[in-house]
Formats: sequence, structure tokens, C-alpha cells
Amino acid sequence: LIMQRSTIDIPIHERHCLTIAEAAAYFLIGQDKLREIIANDAVNTDGVCASDCVLYVGKTVRIKRKLFENWVDKVNFL
Repeated sequence: LIMQRSTIDIPIHERHCLTIAEAAAYFLIGQDKLREIIANDAVNTDGVCASDCVLYVGKTVRIKRKLFENWVDKVNFL
């Protein structure tokens, strides 16, 4: 049994998770800076860690869009 992967085009602003490249484009943050924020587990003014906004699918990093939007809203600088 061979399963074919269906291609569904969901607008980026409606996706639950984004790739690093998609998140960088969406948030206007460079990919390297985005990876740095995640790796350093940056904390916003509410004490929420950036790593809380990450989902690992195997070795692939996905950014939880809504959580990261809220995280960015509470940051004064990057």
C-alpha cells in the first residue's frame, strides 16, 4: 500500500506550526537570529521561554505560530 502525500495549501497566517524559513519570513526575523533565540531559550517580559514555542518533529524544528506571536509581543528587543 503506497500512500500519496496530499498537498494542501494553507495560508501561512492560518498554520499552527511554521518551519524556520516560514517563521523568519512571517516575523521578519532572520533565520540565524530565530535559531539563536530558540537555542539560547530567550525569556520575554512575562517569563515565558522561547523554547515553549517550539515543536520538534524528529530533528526538524517547527515554530508554534500563535505562541511565538504572543512571545514576540512581550519582548522589548531581540
